[in-house]
Order: sequence, then structure tokens, then C-alpha cells
Amino acid sequence: MSSTWTLAKRAHKMNPSVIREILKVTEKPGIISFAGGLPSPKTFPVEAFAAACETVLRTDGRAALQYAASEGYRPLCEWVAASMPWDVSADQVLITTGSQQGLDLVAKVLIDEGSTVLVETPTYLGALQAFTPMEPNIVSVDSDAEGVDVDDLASKAKGARFLYVLPNFQNPTGRSMSEARRQALVERAAAIGLPLVEDNPYGDLWFDQPPPKPLTARNPEGCIYLGSFSKVLAPGLRLGYVIAPKAIMPKLLQAKQAADLHSPSFNQRMVSEVLKDGFIDRHVPTIRALYKSQCHAMLEALQKDMAGLDVVWNTPDGGMFLWVRLPEGMNAVELLPKAVDKGVAFVPGAAFYADHADPRTLRLSFVTASVEQIHIGIAALAQAIREAVKG
Repeated sequence: MSSTWTLAKRAHKMNPSVIREILKVTEKPGIISFAGGLPSPKTFPVEAFAAACETVLRTDGRAALQYAASEGYRPLCEWVAASMPWDVSADQVLITTGSQQGLDLVAKVLIDEGSTVLVETPTYLGALQAFTPMEPNIVSVDSDAEGVDVDDLASKAKGARFLYVLPNFQNPTGRSMSEARRQALVERAAAIGLPLVEDNPYGDLWFDQPPPKPLTARNPEGCIYLGSFSKVLAPGLRLGYVIAPKAIMPKLLQAKQAADLHSPSFNQRMVSEVLKDGFIDRHVPTIRALYKSQCHAMLEALQKDMAGLDVVWNTPDGGMFLWVRLPEGMNAVELLPKAVDKGVAFVPGAAFYADHADPRTLRLSFVTASVEQIHIGIAALAQAIREAVKG
């Protein structure tokens, strides 16, 4: 016997992650990968979690292994609220299964078929994946090295549900929004009644000085804020959080309940145990130092190996990525297999655009490769570019 399965319209709009597909290629032996947006496993505090695991199981094991409140483990919600640089109630915090789930919940609660959603140019691929099944009209807002072009935003904002933005060390470009642009954006958005969805998974990963205060701190009632424990503790825990105005929190909570009832209670209690004695203030500086040294190595290698090529790149002040533009006429998608043949992988930039993609762009992650691998990989990439230029 056979059955006929009919897919929903939204299912046809779901696409595989380009990055996840590329990561399959990078699993080949000998490939140096600058492709994945993965934090360095060197930064995972294994010993701290081993101790926390033992403590949680010994002192509260049965509760930790039981179903729990959809909002999240209350002490963890309180820690998140207290860590923000503006007045936040723990009742405004929703613990999510990674901040990616936060994007999914926002999409379900705020997007209707045909509604307009605004994004930066380029933007985070995972956000496009979360929004697209809701069948919105996703519109790119012009952006430069300082962030969103506020005038272009205003020209496109009529009827838009929200602007999705990553102000700190953005994925994919690594850029950060300037203080002046942040203030201008918040003021203009408030004036035209446009809500903001601020995603901040990388904000703690600054190199020399912290970024300006969040957009949400400037207008808490006009913003939803997404955060994550993946980049400062470990991504395998799958824990993030949403901070939202009280008016919208009930619907986000209902969407969460329908999705998975609650995020893993054991993981939440472990994280709360790890965080309780100021651990994060001791731990994160070690991540910053490591990533700063690796970023410096990549910038140094680019300067050396791309000499004479019309290749440009930015200099991030933190985070995990930098953004490269290839010479005129080149296409990063076409370059990728040639680079892989030489033992190096990256992510073509086109996947990060909602529309009008720039085929010359690509993203490099500098955090999982060693300094030696960075120099070898960038030299191989430069050689692939030189051969492609010669045709």
C-alpha cells in the first residue's frame, strides 16, 4: 500500500543550509576550513561543566530530569535579566533552544504571508531560513561599513513588520554598527513605528573595547532582543534567550510551548550552576584573546598573500568573521571548488543576501583554524584566485 503526501506551501520554501552543505565538503581529510560559523572547541569549559553536571545531579537531579516551565529555569532567567545594560524583568526573558529558535518564534508570531520584513544587506542566513517559510516579502535595506542606511530604511519601512539587525560583529561581514548609526536607527524606527529585532550572539567577543550599547537598551518597548550561550559557553547545549516587551511575551511563550514545551531543563540548570559565581567574567576574556590572535593572523596572511590582487577585506573589531570581495568579474561560488581542490574552504557570500546578491563576496571564519593553518589556507586561497584571474 502507498500513500500520497502533499507538502504545505511553506515546505516548498524551505531550503537546505548552504553552510551545512559546504561543511560536508570540509570533512574531507586535509581541508582547512574557514567556512563554518563554529566557535573554537578550545574555548569550551569542559571542566566547569563536568563539575556543574555532578552538582546538579547530586543536589537537584530529579527536578533537572523532569519537565519544566516553558519560560525557562527561573534563576537562569534572572541571571540573563541582570546581565543586560538596561532594566529587564526576568518575566521578559524566555529561554530558547538556541537563539535560532528565537528567530523561529519571532517569525511565527510576527509574520503573515505577504507581510514585509526588512533585513540588512547582507544578513544572517539562518534568519532568512527562519523567516522564509512564513512566506513574507523579505526586503534588503542598503547597508555600509557603519550598518543600516537609515534613509533607505525609511523609504522601505511602510507596513513592514520589523527590521532584523545584528549590530555587533555581524554574521557574515564581521562589521559593527557605529554609535551614531545606532542612535539614528533607533530614533528613526521609533518615529515611523517600526519594531526592531536585535540579534546579538557575538557581542561579548570584542577584541579591544566593547561595542556601543544595544539598540534595545535605547528603546526597550520597540525591540525584541535575541542572545545566546553558544558563543560564550558551548553551542551543543542549544541554549539562547529572547527578551521581549511584556505585551508580546505571551504569544512568544505560546509559540514556544507549541514548538518543544521547554528547552532542556538539565542544560539550563547546568548553565545556571556554571554562571553563578562570575565564571563568565573570567572565561570570556580567554575567548577574546584567542580570537583576536587568530583574526590578526588572518589579516596578516591576507595582506601578504593577496598582494597584487584586486581583493579587498574588512578589519573586524571582534566576533568570528571577516568579509572579502574578489576581483571584478569573479564569482565566489565558481571559485569554491577550485579552492577546495587546493585544500581550503570558505562560504560564498551570495547565500547571505535576501536579494541582489553580490557574487564577488565570501565569508571567512578565523576562529577554528590554528595560526599555522590560517597562513597555509590563505596562501592556498590566494593561489586559487590568481589562477582564476589568469583564466
